[in-house]
Amino acid sequence: MLVTVSAGLLLIAVDMTVLYTALPTLTEELSADASQKLWIINAYPLVMAGLLLGAGTLGDRIGHKRMFLIGLVLFGTASVLAAFAPNPAVLIGARAFLAVGAAAMMPATLSLIRITFEDERERGIAIGVWGTMSVFGMALGPIVGGLLLEHFWWGSVFLINVPVVLIALVAAAFLAPGGSGNPDKPWDLLASTQIMVGLVGVVYAIKEITKPDPPPLHVVLALLAAAVGFLLFVRRQRGMAHPLIDFALLRDPRIMAGIAAAGLAMFADAGIQLVLTQRLQLVLGLTPLEAGVLVAALAVGALPAGIIGGAVLHRVGTRPLIAGGLLLTGAGALLTLALTPEMVPFLSLHPDHSAWITPGLVVVGAGSGLAMTAASAAIIGNAPAHRAGMAASVEEVSYELGSLSGVAILGSMLSALYTATVRLPADAPDSAREGLDQAIATAGELPDATTADALLSAAHQAFDHGYTATLLIATVVLVGGAALTARLLSRPAPTLSTTEILDGELAGTTGHLVTKGDPAE
Repeated sequence: MLVTVSAGLLLIAVDMTVLYTALPTLTEELSADASQKLWIINAYPLVMAGLLLGAGTLGDRIGHKRMFLIGLVLFGTASVLAAFAPNPAVLIGARAFLAVGAAAMMPATLSLIRITFEDERERGIAIGVWGTMSVFGMALGPIVGGLLLEHFWWGSVFLINVPVVLIALVAAAFLAPGGSGNPDKPWDLLASTQIMVGLVGVVYAIKEITKPDPPPLHVVLALLAAAVGFLLFVRRQRGMAHPLIDFALLRDPRIMAGIAAAGLAMFADAGIQLVLTQRLQLVLGLTPLEAGVLVAALAVGALPAGIIGGAVLHRVGTRPLIAGGLLLTGAGALLTLALTPEMVPFLSLHPDHSAWITPGLVVVGAGSGLAMTAASAAIIGNAPAHRAGMAASVEEVSYELGSLSGVAILGSMLSALYTATVRLPADAPDSAREGLDQAIATAGELPDATTADALLSAAHQAFDHGYTATLLIATVVLVGGAALTARLLSRPAPTLSTTEILDGELAGTTGHLVTKGDPAE
């Protein structure tokens, strides 16, 4: 069963990053502009984050096994549509459809693990394997994309999902524990729409703000839409008997620390992978496969660290693993920057100098694996059993928001810094200011080789300025996150009110409401 649900999660995580190495090829084939590139990447985590809360409670209603199977079918269908998309608009729509299937699967995977593994130590190891699949899948995505592009067209990065979906469908049907769920629990589609409006508004505002000449009206309207969407969502949840999210969960500092850690780990991983894969291809001229193999060093660190973290979690507690994991991830980001050959010239004397970044990425992966495993345990282990689906959805939302913000903020900042710092030759077209890929395409069309070389040199230098800044920003965010989570985990757990205890008794889960304290506390 663990292998089956992990395969589903692996699919979801791979599709988060599989386009990183395919993006330059895809952009050229579909003639996608800078805005369309952003939405091709972000449509997937954006829609998923909007639907995850509703999917978790829907799983509580109809049964998590059924939700997992439905998600697999939707995911496989959307993969076929994405593979044969004729233009950017259709691909963006197919990526959104993929997110619907992923949102149905993700909370179900963690809920099925909680149902299956009753022993605390076994559950810790299972959660460690589960949590590591996210980092491993994100690291595997660029390799899968690069490998397929070596032999097939860009649509193959989606079509590869179909056989995995078919195998997982058969395995889940026989191995996953059943259960009809609780039909009395409602499903609130309107609330999911409200939170999605808020997320779209935030992402659109980020995209507009990072333009060379940001349109104030667009930014204000986007932020207004985001504020209205989030406000309506919060008001609706507080007035409902069966909300998508019970804000009482967020009063537990252990759960809040887990949410923050999961989001920050994904913020760093997604942002670093996006920036790095673009640099390896566009600046160093590596093939998609070569870039993907290098970035896969994240998985080399994440997989063993996540499993080891899950195995020792019951002894050391969540605080050292979460705070230490985030600090280790930040150290890995700095090490990656320090070992970039162009930043340390003597490293570039080695013929395979791009491989020098590998140790830094291994450290990034190890830190993320530790933090994400402990984050999962902090969230799921401290939530009441009758809120298992909701807690799983909250965790998944933190993953998706972290990935979404990493791509949106660090990716947009990279573009903005490139545009702000590039110094084009006097006779170079201004279109080269829009991005490094446009500069490379423009240089290829210039008749004067001297001007073309000068343009490429200026573009590469500007891109590296943005690359350096984004890795430094990611490091600062991770260090701040480590301090925040350590502080949250030093606070005592909240005392349950009489109403909450009675609610748990009515749900038949009183024994799960009084949770064990963290071993580290």
